[in-house]
Parts: sequence; C-alpha cells; structure tokens
Amino acid sequence: MPVEYLKTAPGLPPEPQGDTADIVQLMLARLRLEGEAAARDYATRLDGWTGEIVVPPEVVALAAAQVPEDLRAQIDYAHDNIRRFAEAQRASAQDFELELRPGLVTGQRQIPLGCAGCYVPGGRYAHIASALMTITTARAAGVPNVIACSPPRPGQGIHPAILYAMSLAGADRVLALGGVQGMAAMAQGLFGGPPADILVGPGNQFVAEAKRQLFGPVGIDMVAGPTDSMVVADATADPETLAWDLVGQAEHGYNSPVWMITDSRALAQAVMDRIPGCIEQLPEPNRASAHAAWDGLGEVMLAADREEMAATADAYAPEHLHVQAADLAWWRNRLTAYGSLFLGAETTVAFGDKAAGPNHVLPTSGAARYTGGLSAHKFLKTVTWQRAAPQAVPDLARATAAISRAEGMEGHARTADIRLAKAAPAVKLAIEGQG
Repeated sequence: MPVEYLKTAPGLPPEPQGDTADIVQLMLARLRLEGEAAARDYATRLDGWTGEIVVPPEVVALAAAQVPEDLRAQIDYAHDNIRRFAEAQRASAQDFELELRPGLVTGQRQIPLGCAGCYVPGGRYAHIASALMTITTARAAGVPNVIACSPPRPGQGIHPAILYAMSLAGADRVLALGGVQGMAAMAQGLFGGPPADILVGPGNQFVAEAKRQLFGPVGIDMVAGPTDSMVVADATADPETLAWDLVGQAEHGYNSPVWMITDSRALAQAVMDRIPGCIEQLPEPNRASAHAAWDGLGEVMLAADREEMAATADAYAPEHLHVQAADLAWWRNRLTAYGSLFLGAETTVAFGDKAAGPNHVLPTSGAARYTGGLSAHKFLKTVTWQRAAPQAVPDLARATAAISRAEGMEGHARTADIRLAKAAPAVKLAIEGQG
C-alpha cells in the first residue's frame, strides 16, 4: 500500500531556469573573449571587490593568526579526518596487470588529473568545510596543482577561516573570485594558473549552471541542486532529536527539502508538534530560511513497515539519509540510493557536513540513484592498456577480423589480417623451439 502523507509539500514556484542559463552563457562568452579583464570587471560589479585577485601568500599566512586558536584546532581535527578518509579511498583504486590468455596481457592505471579547480562558497555562510572537502581530497588523490577560489567580501576579501582551511588543505593558488567568473578563471587558467582539468565544489544556481556549460573540455564533479535530507525513524527514535535534525537541514534555505518517513504515527505527530518551536529558537536569517524550507518543502510520511520505509527512501534517493531505527545493520545492507548514509541517533548529518571524514559534496535532486559524491576517485583517470605477444595473435586476430567484417568495417579487419599473417612464422618458430 502507498505511504500516507501526514504533511505534504505545497512546493515552490518554478525558478526561471532559462534566465539563469542565458545569463551564464553570456558571461562565459565574454570571459572567453576578454579573459582576466572581464573577470576583474565582474568581481567589481558583482562582489564589490577591487583588490588583488590572486591572494598573496602573506595574506594567506596572516589569515591563520586571525582565526581563534580553538577554531583552528577544530579545523585541524576535521582536516585530519577528511584527509585520512580520502587517502583510504585513493588506496582502494589500484593499478593491475592481468594475462587474459597466453601472451595477451592487459591492465589498468590510476592517473591523477593535472590540475583541480575547487570552488568554495562564501556568501551568507563561511563554508570552511567545503574548502577542506574539495582541496584535501584532490591532494590525497595525488593532483599536483590545486587552485581554489571563493567570493571575496567587499573591503575584506575571503573570510580568514576559509583562507586558513584552503592553506591547510594544500591549495597552490587562491583566487578572490566568486560565481561564474571564478569558475571560468579556473577553467581557462587565468591569473597565472594552469587550466583546471576538473571543477568541483558546491555553489549557487549560477555556479551550478556554469559547471554544466563548461563541462566537456573540462570535467566536473556533478551538477548539484539545493541540498536535501531524509530521516528514517521507527518508534525507538527520540522526537526532539528528530525535530532538530530536520530543522538543522532546513536551515540551508527555502529550496532545501527535508523529509521524514516512519512507521509510527505517534512519533510522526510528536516530531511535527516540536518543529515550529525548534525553528523559533534559531537566529535570523536562519529562522526565516528554515521556516520557508519546512513550510514549502517539508514532508512527513507514514509507512506500514520498515521495508516500505526503505523502498520510499530509495525512491527519493536523498542527498543525506539518516536512519534512527533499530537493527542498523539491516538498514545499511538494504538501502541503495543515497549520497551519504548516517546510521544511528549518535551521528547527525552535520557531522558529515563538517568534520567526520566522508565527503559532503554529494548528489542532489534524486541523482543518488546513479552516482555517489565527490571522492578521491573523481580526481583519477582510470586508463587501460594492452599488449599482445605472437602466441596470442592468431585467435585474437581471427575474432577481430570476423567481428569487423560482420559490422561492415573492412579496414579494421585488414589490420587484424596483417598481424595474423606476420604472427604465423613467429608462432611456428616458437612451437618448434619447444619441441
């Protein structure tokens, strides 16, 4: 039976996506034509920034002194977790060599990309964790050049804590640029840096659209939309904790959905009763953001049992999926579609967002059905190679020629035929030598 919606989402009016795409297309065209001059002009007009675009090393170094010692220690802790997790991911991607048949040797290599461009949002919030998640992971993958950019604040530049995190994570060059101009500068190799092979990191709709339009000549991690979260809970869960977990994610903004599914009507009602009071405890503008997200996009669903809960979660494919229910091993093995999975009441999505280790750059808008989030693997090219010795050629050439001719590709077949003819004497000599 279908789930019962105890709270439905009225939704939001559609955003003018065409306008965003057109604006970004025009900006990118100008940036391609005018380069650094256009980037400086956009920085002045859009961010109110007239200072240096390439942040000098001494300014980066000075940022550490502007960050309170306790906060630096917490950033160091988060960086260590993120680095160690990313290094383990890198170690899981292995080169190998395999002899498929006598003389037919194949293999793969993991080659780090040459340059990564990491975008760190810096608007309403100072996204310290995004600097750690992107730059650290690129470094752990072995990328030799990492460029980072973040929107400067008028008269101040990039937030000191972001600069400290960028330096700690290992950025080679930092650009005081935001939005489309920041993405283009990294992609084009403006301001003295090499062109990026991949662009990664979260951002607003203009950043996401710039990544979409730049993709092709340059790689991207994903085209991400607004963040989303789902909580799966049974009667053992605490309604106060659940309410705050939903409100904490609604804080992201009016277009960030939060969902809850449970098999306990009493729990669902208790959570819904508490959420308005939790929201009222937030400061502004966080309170208004959470109200808008909960009122416009929040959903609470009642399922018959845990299998229906799991099936619904898989159908939504949330960016963040938090299970607060008994038998966590069952949930870990059953669930299949999520950006990152949070198991148990002791953890929270905020742990993963900031400090736990696994990456917080994750698929949104249901994309978790077919992809995972940012990882060390995103900064690696998995390439293959092959080598054929004379004894492998006859069977290989005959199969290749037959398939090629069946496909109507005579030129392909001839390249196999000539190797078959040349291999025959060598194979004969090898057989005689063994006799």
